[in-house]
Amino acid sequence: MYTIIISIVTFLLGGLLAWLVMRVLLKSRYTNVLKEAEKEAEVIKKNKLLEVKEKFLHLKSDLEKQVSQRNAKIQSAEAKLKQKELTINQRQEDVQRKNNEIEAIKENLSTQIELVEKKKLEMDKMHQRQIEQLEALSGLSAEEAKERLIESLKDEAKTDAASYINEIVEEAKMTANKDAKKIVIQSIQRVATETAIENSITVFHIESDEIKGRIIGREGRNIRALEAATGIEIVVDDTPEAIVLSGFDPVRREIARLALHQLVQDGRIHPARIEEVVTKVRKQVEEEIIETGKRTTIDLGVHGLHPELIRLIGKMKYRSSYGQNLLQHARETANLCAVMASELGLNPKKAKRAGLLHDIGKVPDDEPELPHAILGMKLCEKYKEKPDICNAVGAHHDETEMQTLLAPIVQVCDAISGARPGARREIVEAYIKRLNDLEQLALSYPGVVKTYAIQAGRELRVIVGADKIDDKDTESLSNEIAKKIQDEMTYPGQVKITVIRETRAVSYAK
Repeated sequence: MYTIIISIVTFLLGGLLAWLVMRVLLKSRYTNVLKEAEKEAEVIKKNKLLEVKEKFLHLKSDLEKQVSQRNAKIQSAEAKLKQKELTINQRQEDVQRKNNEIEAIKENLSTQIELVEKKKLEMDKMHQRQIEQLEALSGLSAEEAKERLIESLKDEAKTDAASYINEIVEEAKMTANKDAKKIVIQSIQRVATETAIENSITVFHIESDEIKGRIIGREGRNIRALEAATGIEIVVDDTPEAIVLSGFDPVRREIARLALHQLVQDGRIHPARIEEVVTKVRKQVEEEIIETGKRTTIDLGVHGLHPELIRLIGKMKYRSSYGQNLLQHARETANLCAVMASELGLNPKKAKRAGLLHDIGKVPDDEPELPHAILGMKLCEKYKEKPDICNAVGAHHDETEMQTLLAPIVQVCDAISGARPGARREIVEAYIKRLNDLEQLALSYPGVVKTYAIQAGRELRVIVGADKIDDKDTESLSNEIAKKIQDEMTYPGQVKITVIRETRAVSYAK
């Protein structure tokens, strides 16, 4: 029993001792942890203080920069305001000075006006006295003298006019024959040789001269059959590897060319085969003409045309005017008319239709003795085109009276398409002569040093001497040259005259 009690007490004492030891150990460890935490807190505190100081310094420097920038802006603004104030003050002083000068000038003018009025009164009095003296000397009043002077001047003018008319009549009689010949020659010269050749012949190229004999045939049977079937004269001469197809109908020339091409490729050339091929080619060309007309109207957005008008539009492909393809010219004119009508607030579709049809009278199936504009108007009327379209077609060469605004648009756009650079062929000699005439005309004025015709004769550069003409006279000189060119020369479009005056100082360093 005692043993058990002693063991229990011993156990309890050992546990208490262990608890005390554990408590002492825990307390010492807690103390150490607390000290370490305090140290770390101090370090963190110092770091945070340092960061705060750095941020404060950065913010302080940024604020100082902003303040300095604002101060600089304020100073510059103040300087500008001061400069403006000085300028305004100076201008006010100038205005005040000018006002004073104006007042002085007004006073001088008023005194001068008074003097002029006095002089005028004195002159009127002197004039009246002189009239009275003259009337007393001549024995006539002023009105009677005036009437007698007018009568004498009338008689003298009538005599001079009669003699002048007689001189003109005599001169006209002497030069009438010469002028008539000149007019005829000018009319003939309008048909240029190159254009006439292009509009009347087509050259068909062959590989060898042996084919010429086969085309001619025995005793000329084949060539006669070709000429009878196509209506084209076929010229076979010594020209190497070429046959000339001559005729004024471009569609027939094209049919003859294509038929010859097929016959030469096939190799069978005899009268029956020639008639067969020509008939076949004629149908192909007719179909191509209609297809070209349809394609043109579709491309331009022109709808509702009569099939015959569409065929005539396709026929334009084989016609040229002064080297310019007629179909291409009609397409250009149609597009130009649409643009111009849109700018003027008119109907662009009607304008395009009129522009496409304006030269339709150049490709009729028959050849009546009518101008092409009138013939085109009649064709449009025949195929039920609207009156304003018909009038625009007929009036684009001033052969009928213009009744709508479409007519002048078509006229102007036709001139633009025909007069643009490169549109129509021009003989080289005539072109060079026109440029030389332009330059010589400007050189005839005093003070002109050099002249240059540029841009195919559409601009004339005139260089004048700086010591002979001043800046004011350059404008009047350009106007005079423009008027003289307009009066004396014939040219497409317009000519721009640029007068250049400059002063050059040249020296040499040696």
